[in-house]
Amino acid sequence: MMARHPHRVRHEPPNPDSHDTPTLPPARGDLTIPAPFRSTGAPEPLPLPLVFTGRGGEYFGIWIVNLLLTIVTFGIYSAWAKVRRMQYFYRNTSLAGASFDYHGDPRAILKGRLIMFVLFVVYNLALQFAPVIGLLVGLVLAGVMPILLQRSLRFRAHNTSWSGLRFAFDGSQGGSYRVFLLWPFLTMITLYLLGPMWHQRLKQYQHRYARYGTTPFTFDAPVGGFYRVYLMVIGILILGVVVAGAVGGFGAKLNPATAALIPLAIFLLFLFVQPYVMAKLQNLVWNHTQVGPHRFDSHVAPGRLFFIFITNLIGVVLTLGLYQPFAAIRLAKYRLESVSLLAAGPLDEFVAGQQQQVSATGEGAADVFDIDIAL
Repeated sequence: MMARHPHRVRHEPPNPDSHDTPTLPPARGDLTIPAPFRSTGAPEPLPLPLVFTGRGGEYFGIWIVNLLLTIVTFGIYSAWAKVRRMQYFYRNTSLAGASFDYHGDPRAILKGRLIMFVLFVVYNLALQFAPVIGLLVGLVLAGVMPILLQRSLRFRAHNTSWSGLRFAFDGSQGGSYRVFLLWPFLTMITLYLLGPMWHQRLKQYQHRYARYGTTPFTFDAPVGGFYRVYLMVIGILILGVVVAGAVGGFGAKLNPATAALIPLAIFLLFLFVQPYVMAKLQNLVWNHTQVGPHRFDSHVAPGRLFFIFITNLIGVVLTLGLYQPFAAIRLAKYRLESVSLLAAGPLDEFVAGQQQQVSATGEGAADVFDIDIAL
């Protein structure tokens, strides 16, 4: 008899009558393959929603202290107040379990505000006492404003981080002059017909030249999307004017109760414009923004946002302004949690790779400041 080799396993065909026959997998048509392993295409992106954990009661304490100290210091503390506010909102916003953070230096913010204060004081004084000199100062102010805005964008990006890695903004001064000077001028001389196109160019400049670590953002929102939003706004406003005219013509024929409700309806119609624009533009911008292989998805509902606006307004009026921090929390929570990142792969590997690249290339301190102008 031949000796059996201790490491050799003999494979024999299974006996069909044996109870140890292995269970065969179902036919290919009945087999459910998980999405990430399907061979017919790329893995399906995994939606990772933003999570906001801020609470009105907590933020009220920050808000009231910021308000009192800003008043007592004649506005000087407002720079520190902004840092505290931004840090609260950033640190209570998380993605995939990691929170954002804000690293702005209050002294840089104060510097930016002092620059803007001095520029506008000089402009107003020159315009009042020497109109020709005031005009020249205005031209100089218009000439330096794009540079200030570009540096403000760099400041905000450089002082924002997620998962320990900072963002950045690489927009050029030439691009800033086109977005903040040339396009506003073209919009004005065309009687605002180019307004939506200017808005699209602005968002394109903000998003396309931003990056996370070394990975750039991309932006491909079409100009037509901006025109559709603004045309709908014009339609809403025209409807409000028509209804107001009809009420003026036939108001005397209506009973007092009905006549009293119509002005309220017109007011609500005009009030709907802001949340409508905010919702549509947020969805338009972020649904066409991508960082590396990862896309964003935003689904803010104009009706829901309008309800938040109305109830916040009622709360602020009834409490003489004390409801303001609670209103800010409600609005931020809904808008942030309506956004998701459609991850095309594991984010921990993505972040680790970015950290290595940033460490290798170096990230110099940006010579920037915040001029605190809403964009």
